[in-house]
Amino acid sequence: MPREAARRRRLTSAARPVAAAVAALGAGLALWSPGLSPSRVLAEPAACPGVQVPPLALPGLRAQLAPRGGGGGFPRRAVAATPPPPLTIVALGSSSTAGAGASTPEATYPARLEAILRAARPDLSIRVVNRGRGGEQADQMLARLDTEVLPERPALVIWQVGANSALRHADPARFQALVATGIARLRAAGAEVVLMDNQRAPRIEAAPGHARFDALVADLASGTPGVALFSRRRLMDAWAAAGTPPGAMLDEDGLHHNDRGYACLAAALAEALLGGGGFGTAPAPPSIAAAPAPVAARSAAAASR
Repeated sequence: MPREAARRRRLTSAARPVAAAVAALGAGLALWSPGLSPSRVLAEPAACPGVQVPPLALPGLRAQLAPRGGGGGFPRRAVAATPPPPLTIVALGSSSTAGAGASTPEATYPARLEAILRAARPDLSIRVVNRGRGGEQADQMLARLDTEVLPERPALVIWQVGANSALRHADPARFQALVATGIARLRAAGAEVVLMDNQRAPRIEAAPGHARFDALVADLASGTPGVALFSRRRLMDAWAAAGTPPGAMLDEDGLHHNDRGYACLAAALAEALLGGGGFGTAPAPPSIAAAPAPVAARSAAAASR
């Protein structure tokens, strides 16, 4: 009888979605599960646009997020005595990472991302460390690697970079060199890297040559093993195509995300990370997945040289 009861418990667990537990992402958010794209998670005052996101090619993260011991994503009883190592993700960036425009620290994208990932994989110890600092450019973020990023021993660093460089007309060649140096140091320390480009925002769009920085970020991501691009620009274009214009995701300052923008950004990023970890998400529509690099940004970059 005890054996039969244990068998029934295993069957019941396997039938549950991996993230059937409630993800308390902040007031107004709903559940997330592998059967429900994270980009459909609810955020105040409205739901995220119905846009699917392609998985990021990150083999190290895939190994850590891969379901242990079979179905359902939960470890079997035989391996339960050996808990998996903690998974640390560092979100490095400027004010978009720090959370300018968010109503509370819990409404920032790193905090919401952590909540979604924990709900998706309750068997893992996952934390997302926010190392955003408003106003910084690539050189200032690079200077913080040894003191604020590498001591966390991250498996993954999500590096949001380029907006302030575009707004302040920084030298693109120096920007490229600085980001390349940072990537090399992070990879040497064993961390995979996701580069996040700029948001669709009026103040950035008005900056001459802003597209060149997106193009450089895309080039750096495409040419380096263990580095992937998460394009906010393409994501927000897809949101717009789905009926949600960029302004609906931005604060009144015309630059930073609002609570809804951060929530939907975190949901899309979680979908990309979990898809890369073996959680079978549906293919993204061509409007997001087809372009390996921002063609328009490359054309603008070439014209500005």
